[in-house]
Amino acid sequence: MLDVGFIRDNREEVIKNCQNRLAPQAEIDRSIELDDQRKAQLTQIQTLQQRANDLAKQIPMQKDPTQKQQLIAEGKSLREQIAQLENEVKKIEENLKQALMTIPNLTHPEAPVGSTASDNHIVRRWGEPTTFSFPIKDHLTLAESLDLIDMQAGANVTGQKFYFLKNEGALLEIALVQYAIQTLVREGYTPIITPDLAKIDVLEGIGFMPRDPNPETRQVYTISDTDLCLIATAEITLGGMHRDHIFQEAELPKRYVGISHCFRTEAGAPGRDTRGIYRVHQFTKIEMFAYCTPDQSEALHREILAIEEKIFQGLNLPYHVLDTCTGDLGGPAYRKYDLEAWMPGRGELDPKTKLPRGEYGEVTSTSNCTDFQARRLNIRYRSPERKGNRFVHTLNGTAIAVTRAIVAILENNQQTDGSVIIPEVLRPWIGKDKIVVRSK
Repeated sequence: MLDVGFIRDNREEVIKNCQNRLAPQAEIDRSIELDDQRKAQLTQIQTLQQRANDLAKQIPMQKDPTQKQQLIAEGKSLREQIAQLENEVKKIEENLKQALMTIPNLTHPEAPVGSTASDNHIVRRWGEPTTFSFPIKDHLTLAESLDLIDMQAGANVTGQKFYFLKNEGALLEIALVQYAIQTLVREGYTPIITPDLAKIDVLEGIGFMPRDPNPETRQVYTISDTDLCLIATAEITLGGMHRDHIFQEAELPKRYVGISHCFRTEAGAPGRDTRGIYRVHQFTKIEMFAYCTPDQSEALHREILAIEEKIFQGLNLPYHVLDTCTGDLGGPAYRKYDLEAWMPGRGELDPKTKLPRGEYGEVTSTSNCTDFQARRLNIRYRSPERKGNRFVHTLNGTAIAVTRAIVAILENNQQTDGSVIIPEVLRPWIGKDKIVVRSK
């Protein structure tokens, strides 16, 4: 979250930033008002405590029994007033915290201002969109014909937008996890298998809203009668791992790569991204997460993006990189880059061929969250060169979201006979170079 003192001193800048980020719910003035109330109450408490301390010194010295009893009674009254005011301060501070949580992070000055996909800036492209000399199939048609996915079984066992991966489909997931993890370990990232659940206050610290009463906008599954949620990304657990911790500056940056299942309540608007496994309720994801000092975060953000690109270049999948516009930034992100891979089976149908035109689909993103999450989770570092502790910066980035990588692999590598070529980097774990139609 932003510091309330910064909000007070830079109110117009914060208001403009919220407008650019499409955050009309941001309680900027209420945050300032609540901070004023808190300060006034604390001043009153300080005055009463000073009076109580003076009385405590006077009482033993008072010889007159009547006067002494009056001083004792006044002291009791002061303690009761102080206790009441302290309770009020706690309520104000909780309200202030909730108000501050509605205010998004500041935005990198170079991030494009806008609110639609067309406002995102294409930073660069790698590879050319795959073309075919035969009528193509989308990933679900391919996967079902190759017996890689069973959507019906997923729906029967769990519900719509759940699925079973089978045969080489299951091996593709294992291979993608191994490929991403081994790539990141070589880059110096510590591998972590995280819990698939986290406490509500950890999710709030990362920037999610698990208490959102509106089921249409709620992002995560909550576990009834507990303070736990199923995580939407390992960013949550990796970010919460060091809550209330103070690093030594020499320890930073600290780089992790987490393996987890991810659970999302929303599955796309009707008719959009609802076919197959592009947008589902559960998937496996390999997530990068880093803690660093403020002067390290820009370079570390570029490093994470470069690793994402290296992974998808290794898979030989065409992609482009987007500098995300302000209206599409999540609340914690100061700047975010999306990597979208070419997916031939996506997009509108060509009226002549009745086949998809193909389009880019998001497969990874990486965000520099500066100290926004660290303030919420109280994660700081100590430097021998300065007094006091400073908040760290946190960054995250997707290495592989397995289902979307599978979509891109199947659609880009399909052959005229219905088979699919397996990317060379994945073959050691799958044991073959092609997925073919099984004989009946």
